[in-house]
Amino acid sequence: MRIIALFNLKPGIDAADFEDWAKARNLPVVRAQPSIEEFQLYRTTGLMRADGAPPYAYVQVIDVPDMEGYDKDAASEAMQAVQDEFGERAEAPVFMLTEALSLV
Repeated sequence: MRIIALFNLKPGIDAADFEDWAKARNLPVVRAQPSIEEFQLYRTTGLMRADGAPPYAYVQVIDVPDMEGYDKDAASEAMQAVQDEFGERAEAPVFMLTEALSLV
């Protein structure tokens, strides 16, 4: 399972401060969870072959091979704290559950 989160920062949240927090706190805590195979954070830089700003400033990609394990990890004190801190910074994040298609 791959979780893709799209979000912008809340008004008044500085991008550099958010990225410092993500590097020092968010990524290490999430990556330390046994159920997380991979966790990446991306800053959007533009739209491909289009003018205007992207609708979201950030994208998170979380690879979770075991959703039951993830639910257990997400309930931990460390993850709850990081989720609360993320909620203080991210405005209305959209979390999408995805699965790869076997099209061969």
